[in-house]
Amino acid sequence: MAEPLYELLVPYLDSSSPESQARPSPEDAVTIDYLNRLSTLSIADLADNEPQSLSHASQSNVRTLQALAKRSHKSIVASADHLTTLGATLPSLSKDIQELRDGLPGVETEASRFAQKYSKTLDNPALDRRRRALMLSRNVDRVSDILDMPTLLSSAISSSSGNASQPSAGGTAASVGNYASALDLYAHIKRIHTLYPNLSVIDSIIAQAEEEMQSMKGQLIASLQTQGVKLAGAMRTIGWLRRVAPELDEQRSSNTSSSEGALGALFLTCRLSNLLSMLAALDPLRELADQETRRRTDLGKASDARPGGQQTERYLKRYIEIFREQSFAIISMHKSIFPSALPGPIPNPDNDDLEVKLRTPKKPSFGVDDEQLPEDLIQPLPSALSTFTMHLVELLADTLQSYLPNIQDRASRDSLLTQVLYCAGSLGRLGGDFGLILSLLQPEEDGEAGEEEWVEVMKKHRVQASRLELLASGVGGKSANTALRSASSIGS
Repeated sequence: MAEPLYELLVPYLDSSSPESQARPSPEDAVTIDYLNRLSTLSIADLADNEPQSLSHASQSNVRTLQALAKRSHKSIVASADHLTTLGATLPSLSKDIQELRDGLPGVETEASRFAQKYSKTLDNPALDRRRRALMLSRNVDRVSDILDMPTLLSSAISSSSGNASQPSAGGTAASVGNYASALDLYAHIKRIHTLYPNLSVIDSIIAQAEEEMQSMKGQLIASLQTQGVKLAGAMRTIGWLRRVAPELDEQRSSNTSSSEGALGALFLTCRLSNLLSMLAALDPLRELADQETRRRTDLGKASDARPGGQQTERYLKRYIEIFREQSFAIISMHKSIFPSALPGPIPNPDNDDLEVKLRTPKKPSFGVDDEQLPEDLIQPLPSALSTFTMHLVELLADTLQSYLPNIQDRASRDSLLTQVLYCAGSLGRLGGDFGLILSLLQPEEDGEAGEEEWVEVMKKHRVQASRLELLASGVGGKSANTALRSASSIGS
């Protein structure tokens, strides 16, 4: 029913439709439904009601479109613009899709080649470099700390030297802590070098650390030459030197009887330098004593009037006092720091121990019977302390030999010789008594008078020493008086 009605209405649709609007299709569902509805209406409804219904529906649609255009005009305009460009965009999109489709095989080939080149199952230099770079990036803080170790070591040593120059207790404690920190840091650097001996960076760090330790070694040796060194500070310094310079502690010759190494001789040399510098501070007095020596030499035996030697007496008193204090301090500190340097038991040559026989080398014969050879062709060298004591005594003896003849007053000479005997007794407590050196200090022209002078001084000194011993021991009563009288008779 809809198709005949549609054919009947076609001429009217063509004449009433504008050219821009197409004729509705007979197969459209809306058109078919509307034609079926028309077939159910009566002629009166078609003539009266249907035009009104169509007019009302048209107005309703117009109002709806107006409201939609007012509410969504921006979206409609944008959609219209996009619709105008859609005709050119779709062909371009289709072309790009085709190019992508053509390029996919190449991308797949390159991806396969990349996966094969950078495979983790093969040894790949590029991957190794990347792995090392990532490891360095993760451990950059640790590497920075290792590279800063020589700088930290230098700062610790420099601050230690600055604090050590301050005599306060705080400066001494700070220097002790800084030196200990520097030694711990140096030991850590050596451990790192042991773990990684083939790394050039570690070699450079250990080389810089060695330079800083050489500087620290020089500072420690210089600290032993300063004045006012106490036993505790000297022991700490020697302990640090044993860690900084173990070669000095291990430098023990096979033909020496001492086991102190070179550190003992180094300590004695440094303290001797300090002693000489303190004695050099007496140069103004020594110059005055030299002037008296020249005057005495110029006068000679031509005149009996000789200078009194007051300046020489002042110089020798200060000299002997400094010598007594410093020599006793040096030797006592050396014995406390190096107890192994003290003489030990003499080995028995008749010992039948197999180990001793195996370690004892056979003496060469040199074409002579063994019975005619001495026991030791080369005697062991004496310890540094024994030769040092002899050197000190020679130093004092040379000074007394040079300046003592300037003093002609008997009381002044006796006072100086007594002071020398007290100095000898002070060293005698450490095994270095040199009291008999007075017999060598008398000039040859004095003859028997000079000999009697030093003998009398020795007797007086023994009397005074015995009295002091009795008073110190607290002995009283008749026995003490008898001993004092006997001592006085010996002195007279």
